[in-house]
Amino acid sequence: MVVIRLSRRGMKKQPRYRITVADQRRWRDGRYIEVIGQFNPSPRGSEEKLTLDLDKAKDWIKKGAQPSERVKKLIAMAENNSN
Repeated sequence: MVVIRLSRRGMKKQPRYRITVADQRRWRDGRYIEVIGQFNPSPRGSEEKLTLDLDKAKDWIKKGAQPSERVKKLIAMAENNSN
């Protein structure tokens, strides 16, 4: 099954995440199919908190990809910000 989930990047105590489309059997930070966005839970200065390609996310969901609970919330947050 294909899933949309977060992949951790960044340093210790300063996490940054990529929003990736990956095979469920792969480990969290392993091989992925496509990166569709980035999430920074604690942005500094002019850094953006969330960048997400909504069109790609919706396209992958149409194809059957299952988003994780956190990614569902991020998609909703991105939709609210785009309106």
